[in-house]
Amino acid sequence: MSTDVLDGTVLRTEIRLFRREPGGIFWILLFPTLLLVILGSLPSFREPDPALGGLRPVDAYVPVAVLLGLIVGGLQGMPQTLTGYRENGILRRMSTTPVRPAALLTAQMLVFGGAALLSALVALAVGRLAFDVALPGQPFGYLLALLLALLGTLALGAVLSALSRTTKIATAVGSLALFPAMFCAGVWLPVGAMPDVLADIVGRTPFGAAARALNEAAAGDWPDWSHLGVLAVWTVLLTAAAARWFRWE
Repeated sequence: MSTDVLDGTVLRTEIRLFRREPGGIFWILLFPTLLLVILGSLPSFREPDPALGGLRPVDAYVPVAVLLGLIVGGLQGMPQTLTGYRENGILRRMSTTPVRPAALLTAQMLVFGGAALLSALVALAVGRLAFDVALPGQPFGYLLALLLALLGTLALGAVLSALSRTTKIATAVGSLALFPAMFCAGVWLPVGAMPDVLADIVGRTPFGAAARALNEAAAGDWPDWSHLGVLAVWTVLLTAAAARWFRWE
């Protein structure tokens, strides 16, 4: 049997396993949009805010909801799964079969990456249909920023997997990384409403840069190349770190 067929089998298996996990489906696919609906239902969130340049808070929270699905999938979903496979010897046993261990890593990235992108589409659709939030005015720039953010998040998840020896450690480390990532993405305070100094600091993080790039593309402008550059640099550095530190056993 060819390696392509085996890789496809691994991917289909991982998709079936993901579909059997209601927790992952809720937190990645549904929770970001649910948070958007709850906040958007508040009358104050549907009124223009001068601190946001005249945007309504609900307009600013759609990119936040988009990023939240990526963050949860990359930091809470993939590291625990991969660490569990390594801890239980699944990756070691795979190395003695025609199935390549790298196929499992690729499948995990495709599953959680696909779920995060689907979550982003749901958030954009609900924002448009329920709260009349305009779709991104610069769709290609929005997509580029979203894909760079996704790659960076998955690379960070792989780094967390590499540094965690057990699933308990992976869960703890992922939780520690989750809240700073959510803050930088603007969950508690949109990046556009942050003081300039704080916004500049946050903008040097992958999720802060992603939030600013998505906001710019949503407004119809091409994302600033400095924000895309921050995303690209973080993606390269995290990918290199994951490749160096990740162990199959």
